[in-house]
Amino acid sequence: MARGGINKALVQKARQAILARGENPSIDAVRVELGNTGSKTTIHRYLKELEDAERGRVAASIPLSEQLANLVGQLADQLKEDAQAAVAQEREQLARERLGYQNQARQAESRIQQLESQCGGLTEQLQAVQQALQQEQQQRQQAEVENARLLQANRDLEERLQDRDGQIRSLEEKHQHARDALEHYRQASKEQREQEQRRHESQVQQLQLELRQLQQTLIIKQDELTQLNRDNARLLAEARQLQKEQHAQQQLLAQKVQALEAAQSALTGTERANEALEQRCSTLQEEVSRLGEASATQAQQAQGLQERLVEATTQLKLLGASLANSDGARST
Repeated sequence: MARGGINKALVQKARQAILARGENPSIDAVRVELGNTGSKTTIHRYLKELEDAERGRVAASIPLSEQLANLVGQLADQLKEDAQAAVAQEREQLARERLGYQNQARQAESRIQQLESQCGGLTEQLQAVQQALQQEQQQRQQAEVENARLLQANRDLEERLQDRDGQIRSLEEKHQHARDALEHYRQASKEQREQEQRRHESQVQQLQLELRQLQQTLIIKQDELTQLNRDNARLLAEARQLQKEQHAQQQLLAQKVQALEAAQSALTGTERANEALEQRCSTLQEEVSRLGEASATQAQQAQGLQERLVEATTQLKLLGASLANSDGARST
């Protein structure tokens, strides 16, 4: 079906109008006559049908030689139209390819812009990673300082616990001694009361007074021991809490140690460069020592020259004085 609303009648009418003007009814001329509408292939097909029909009508009324001449002319026109149609198709194909190339170029430019944007983003990410690395190094140093402080605090707390354990053991020993002494005293008092109850009542009363004093002392000691037990329980709770905190700090320290190992691998290159610089520094120190020795030698030489200059100046002064004395004697 013809596109753009054209049909064979419209093509025939446009062809006749072009022929009436004395022009060649080519495909482009017919399409322009139709108002630049219709497919060139459809126009070419209708023109071919119209020319075939016209040749059939004319062929019955003209001689054979003229028919052959007309046939040759028609074939030439047909070849020309076919060539024009092929050229038109090639132009359309070329235009489509040009549009495709332009689209590809725009896509390539867009891709280049995207890559440039990605490159800028990667650069920003790299800077962010470098800043994060510096922060991590600072945090690692702070963690090392904090770990050292916690280790020292832990050692101090362990020493305090050991001291408190020693005090508790000492108090327990004293308490046991007091109990033993009290038991021994009770036994001795009992035996003594049994032996001298009647004869030494006043002494028994005195002993009972002393016993009450000892009991009061024992009560005081028991109160002190109770307080020490409470302090011991509190210190044990604090020790358990510190052990938990120490365990958490050890885990944090392990993580920091891993980060430190990664950082140390990065610092290996720097240490090698430092070794090279140290070797260079040693060489320069040797050179400075050699120059110092040379400077000392030159200073000694200058000192000798200075002494010789002083001696020469002294001799010149003595010689001048001798000459002055000689001149004075002559004038006299």
